[in-house]
Amino acid sequence: MRKVIASTYVTLDGYIDNPHLWSLEYGSEETAGYAKDLLFGADALLLGRVTYEGFAQAWPSMTDGAGFADRMNGMPKYVVSATLASASWNNSTIIRENVADAVAELKRQPGGDILTYGCGRLTDTLRAHGLLDEYRLWFHPVLRGEGQRLFGEGTRATLELLDTTTFATGVVVHTYRPA
Repeated sequence: MRKVIASTYVTLDGYIDNPHLWSLEYGSEETAGYAKDLLFGADALLLGRVTYEGFAQAWPSMTDGAGFADRMNGMPKYVVSATLASASWNNSTIIRENVADAVAELKRQPGGDILTYGCGRLTDTLRAHGLLDEYRLWFHPVLRGEGQRLFGEGTRATLELLDTTTFATGVVVHTYRPA
């Protein structure tokens, strides 16, 4: 069965929104290689509406020598939204209802991992239905003090640490699975 993996940039004080404002200076060949391995280990993206809209605006015009942009643009994308009118980014499908059933069906299909970026209502729904298999939390050496928290108030879960990857830039990726 395929795994659903949530990859999320996080500040040390637990904030996730607007990572373009605080994470870019911590990028390196090491972190790019890790991100590429994660993306190329997947063969589908599962995105919430907000993430999808941001990616759909940015990625179609991007190119790079490593093939990351081609992979992002070419792979199947599933966007969870009750309000999105259309999904024009290449190979995109909207999941409007019965999210848990639709994702469970995607997991049963043959193929590689299903990757989701960010944490929010989508990952909360996946976790609540036992459909989220791993968190890859990219902790950045930044204190933000405000914004959207990694997990909403009242979220309760026990996680098991599977792996830790430390980069020279100070970014540390902790890989967890629900216990």
